[in-house]
Amino acid sequence: MTEDLMTIREMCDAYDVTPRTLRFYESKELLFPVREGQKRLFTKRDRARLKLILRGKRFGFSLEQIRQLLDLYHVGDQQHMQLNRTYEIAHERLADMEAQRDELTQAIDDLREQLRWGEKVLASMKDTKKAAE
Repeated sequence: MTEDLMTIREMCDAYDVTPRTLRFYESKELLFPVREGQKRLFTKRDRARLKLILRGKRFGFSLEQIRQLLDLYHVGDQQHMQLNRTYEIAHERLADMEAQRDELTQAIDDLREQLRWGEKVLASMKDTKKAAE
């Protein structure tokens, strides 16, 4: 392949995704590969978009949020609106992730406390059983 175009296999290898993933993103109109018969050829633009899609998914952005952000690239304001909206969504997502982390930390602490209680109960039962023998 040329440097400008990549096959679906090359994309899969380069970005550690499956062909199904690429076809899914194409069906959702997030990627727009060039079609040559049944063959899909991905451009530099597709590769840049895929990097942003994968990063957005990693951060927990919805596909709709990612689509909106990608669509803002062509607004013509030197990506000011795109960067602004990305910042807003990222800030909201960070707050959500921190809240989830706090809830998870609390659940872990609660479970540890329950395990300590269970250890004491089991030790007490073991001691009672030994005394009865």
